[in-house]
Amino acid sequence: MQNSANRPLSPHLSVYKPQITSTLSILHRATGVAAAIGSLVVVYWLTSLAAGPQAFGIATLFLGSWLGKFILFFWTWALFYHLCNGIRHLMWDMGYGFDLPTTYLTGKIVVVASAVLNILLWLVA
Repeated sequence: MQNSANRPLSPHLSVYKPQITSTLSILHRATGVAAAIGSLVVVYWLTSLAAGPQAFGIATLFLGSWLGKFILFFWTWALFYHLCNGIRHLMWDMGYGFDLPTTYLTGKIVVVASAVLNILLWLVA
């Protein structure tokens, strides 16, 4: 009889080699959380706008700093990634793209599209 105390009870990250599908799935969840948290920064900015010129000046000073721009840059990327991958999930819900070559291709498209859209936004803004 084998001792099961040394084995994980369920599949664990240490058991499986990371694949593009699992990595993008985890990233989709993380960007959903990041988008929600980043939205709080936008709410802070809008609240400061309503609070008056001094509060708005402080918020604008922070969001215009390198740290503020860093946060905003990755927040907008999280939004674009979550959007693009959400469209991919909608295609799956309709029954398309389940074969492995298409799954890998659409995963790569999502990563590239989110990066391109984010860079274009920051170049235009």
